[in-house]
This record gives sequence, C-alpha cells and structure tokens, in this order.
Amino acid sequence: MSDGYYNSKKTDDICEDVCGQGSKAAATISRLKCVLRGFDLRTYLFFFVLMPFGILAIYLHGQKFTYFFRPLWESPPKPFQTIPHYYNENVTMQSLCSLHGWGIRESPRRVFDAVLFSNEKDLLTVRWNELYPYVTQFVLLESNSTFTGLPKPLVFKSNKDQFSFVEPRLTYGSIGGRFRKGENPFVEEAYQRVALDHLLRIAGIEEDDLLIMSDVDEIPSAHTINLLRWCDDIPHVLHLQLKNYLYSFEYYVDSKSWRASIHRYNPRKTRYAHFRQSDVMLADSGWHCSFCFRHISEFIFKMKAYSHSDRVRFSHYLNPKRIQDVICEGTDLFDMLPEEYTFKEIIGKMGPVPRSYSAVHLPSYLLDNAEQYKYLLPGNCIREKQTGFI
Repeated sequence: MSDGYYNSKKTDDICEDVCGQGSKAAATISRLKCVLRGFDLRTYLFFFVLMPFGILAIYLHGQKFTYFFRPLWESPPKPFQTIPHYYNENVTMQSLCSLHGWGIRESPRRVFDAVLFSNEKDLLTVRWNELYPYVTQFVLLESNSTFTGLPKPLVFKSNKDQFSFVEPRLTYGSIGGRFRKGENPFVEEAYQRVALDHLLRIAGIEEDDLLIMSDVDEIPSAHTINLLRWCDDIPHVLHLQLKNYLYSFEYYVDSKSWRASIHRYNPRKTRYAHFRQSDVMLADSGWHCSFCFRHISEFIFKMKAYSHSDRVRFSHYLNPKRIQDVICEGTDLFDMLPEEYTFKEIIGKMGPVPRSYSAVHLPSYLLDNAEQYKYLLPGNCIREKQTGFI
C-alpha cells in the first residue's frame, strides 16, 4: 500500500487516541478538531461561503425564483373566447349591434355600476364622469376597515360633496369591519362583496338590468356600456378586456386585464365577485389604471391595505423616496417578476415598463380636465407629498 494510506491511517489512529482521553469537554473539542481535519478547502468554501450566500439569496429573491419557474408548475388558464369590438361614433347603434351578431332593443336596459371603495377619489371621479350618461344608478359601499384589517376613515363619506353630480342617482352604504388579526385578507374582501349584493337590492336592481362588476380603477368605456345596454341577445355574463396601465396612463403594460365584467342581472344567480365567471370576453372595452394615485401616501396606504399586502416583504419598500423612484422608472413596487405563464412572456416583460407618449382614446373627462389630473398623463411622474390619504 502507498505511504499516503499509512499516513492517513496513522492520523485516524491518533485522533481516536486523543478523543478517548481527558475530560469530557476536552474530548468533545478534540473530536471536533478531528472531524474538521478531514475537510478540504472546497468543503469550507461550500459551508461557510456558498451556503450562507445561497440562504441569503433565497431570503431576498426567493419570490423571484418562484415566479420565474412558474411555467414549470402552473399551466395557463383556459383562453377566453374574445368577441371583436366594433365602434365608431359615426356608425348607428343598429349597425354596431349587427356587427357583433346581436339584435337591437326597442329601449335600452337600465345600468347599475357597483363598486367597493377604499380611497381612489380621483379615479372614481374619472370613472363616474365617463359612465354618467348611461348609468341608471351608482352603487358604492365603503368600510372602516381595509381588507387586511387596518382601520380607515370613511373617505367617500368625508368627501361626498365632490360627487354631488351623481347624488340623485347614488345609493351609498357603509359597513363596519370585523378587524380579525391574522385572517386571510380575501375573507374580509368576500365579506364586503356580499354586503354589496345587499346594497344592490336596496338600490332597486331588477332582472335583466345590466350590472357592472369591477374595481374602481377598472373603468369601462362609455361607448362599451352604451353598446351593451342597447343590444339584444348579449351574453348573460361578459368579461371586459381592458388596457392595463401602471401608475398613470404613461405606462402601458398590456391588454390582459379581464376581471371587470358585465352581467344581465339574475336575482337567483348573480353574486358580486371579482374572479372569472365566464369564458366570453369583449375586446378593447376600457382601461385598468393600477396604483394610479396623486400622493405618495396613497401608494403606501394601498400597499399595506389591499389583499396582496404580503408582497411588502421588507419595510424599505414603503420608503417614500423609493416609491417615487419606482414610479418614474416604471419598475415594480414590490420588486416582483411579471406574473406570466411562459418563459417567453416572463423574459419579455422583465425590466421597466416602457413609456407611452400617447394620450389618445383615454377617458374624455380626464382630457377635459388635464391640468387637474396631469399626474395621470404622460410626462408627469413626480407625485405630490401628503401625510394622509384623504
């Protein structure tokens, strides 16, 4: 046998002799030394450099790893059957209904627009002015609790004078929060949506009336609602494809927003919800402006208040300077990768959202009052500072 073998054997024998002598504490230390003596440099590097670095990387970026490899463990949802959307202001309603394969009614359906309200005053103003000519009744419910159980003031009630133009057609309600710590935020959200069902009945909704189900920042276009109230034989539940914007109408993301929906109300079946309820979707039906706030404090409030508040993994995410930088760069508030189902789409959307310099086909009220709402238009990413969100 080689000398290397005998040297190794001799070392092992010495270790056994040492570990067997002396006090118990000394024996433990000696045994540890014997174990460590058998490790080479690569082993030390792995345990004391690479492993801690890997644990830190998972702690900081584990969510990104999960989202990036999403295509491996989650299949994309079933595609919608998308109905082409035809519109021109000079085309008659009868022709428009016919282009969609629908008939035309002798009189338009009544329309109810129902929303859960948190603090999006500006977007609510834009929304209600856009829909005002065609909505029969505006229905709004707010709570003194966020979905995450944080107390909040009744923002709409405190600013009701700003919405006096809808007062004759408004059904307003408020509901007390349950303030249950540690509960899944979606439970509180569902609780408030059930209350909105009750408020709709108080507002007088009846069978075959049109009901708009969408968040405040999901704004159907006026001509879409006018089309659906006049046309006959439209689907009983129709999702609306909206253009996705982030922080303002300067950052156009894609046209994949689908959660907004229109329902031909059925008192036995229709329940207010914000998930997929049919396989049919009408193309190019409005706008979804996510996190489109005037003040930095409003961003911070929503990040802590909405159902996905678990995305605030580190306290510095709420730093006002960081939030302002993120808005002007068009990057993600939560430092997340795109929520897509293919590697091609994930990689294609990584990085900042490209700026758009188009303000064509936006809500008319927004353009008529451009100076008041300039932060929502291209070229105005700097937000105003404010201590509260009212």
